[in-house]
Amino acid sequence: MDAESASELGDGVGAGRVVALLPEGDILLWLADEACELGLAEGSSFAERDEPSALSGPGLRELARHVGSVRASFSAAAAAAAPIKRGRQVGKVAKHSTVTKLDAAVEQQAADESVLERVVGYYHETLKESPEALEYLASRGLRSTEMIERFRLGFANRTLGYRLPHKNRTAGAELRGQLERVGIYRESGHEHFNGSLVIPIFDEQGRVTEMYGRKVTPKLRPGTPLHLYMPGPHRGVWNIEAFQASREVILGEALIDALTFWCAGFRNVTAAYGVEGFTEDHWKALERYGTERVYIAYDRDEAGDRAAEKLATELMARGIECFRVLFPRGMDTNAYALKEGGD
Repeated sequence: MDAESASELGDGVGAGRVVALLPEGDILLWLADEACELGLAEGSSFAERDEPSALSGPGLRELARHVGSVRASFSAAAAAAAPIKRGRQVGKVAKHSTVTKLDAAVEQQAADESVLERVVGYYHETLKESPEALEYLASRGLRSTEMIERFRLGFANRTLGYRLPHKNRTAGAELRGQLERVGIYRESGHEHFNGSLVIPIFDEQGRVTEMYGRKVTPKLRPGTPLHLYMPGPHRGVWNIEAFQASREVILGEALIDALTFWCAGFRNVTAAYGVEGFTEDHWKALERYGTERVYIAYDRDEAGDRAAEKLATELMARGIECFRVLFPRGMDTNAYALKEGGD
């Protein structure tokens, strides 16, 4: 596709001009100036560049390798809780431990982190032998086994409970209570992410801070939410390594969009949690790793444009160079990649 034909995709961008056409026509980058569609005030425009952006990479790949079948059982943490023999000890003197006891809150946090890690591991192994989950990924053009392993994608299919001690046992009741506390189980006793592709978010130490679920099962009841997160405010930033490795970052509106960029070879990509989901943790990551440039790749709709304008203003106010990735009107990253890639 040449620049002339590419300009037709702007759909009313006006004075915006193409600054980079990535290899194989994958994504078009438009540079917005003072008269751009985002409507920024004069003097607050996106920075102009005469040379093509350093953002580059191979086109959308078709990685159709079959995923191996591996089964792993969910090992309950309560297995270590052996029955305690009660009664008086005769002829023995009790010894006082010299080990400093952890604060109860610290112990609980460590236990919660451990159980989340086990759940992510179980969901991950479940996905690799779940045809419906793999077919959903393929339908979105996400066929990379490297992606599945790298981000430990998983699938919740209501089998987690079969790996737990019976709920009428003390260990089973305690573990289910812990799973409810961290957001894996609901008060009803059902898995929160049942029927969902699960994308975990990790911090720099590899701890699970958030989980996103995308319903993939057909024939859902009307009104069933397609997108789920753990209860409470969003914590963490997906693919924090992108900030560590590069001073310029691509920001997708959603995790599926970010995975689409990643599979196309753009590894310096992260994601917001929707149009209103650019969090304080994102700002902290930008500051901590000295990010200099952000490419906002939000959906090309009213909500995406409005959120991109707001975020661009805030980024530039903090001295961060900002570009808007514009797709054809009404399209998002994944839809555009599928269209251009012929999936």
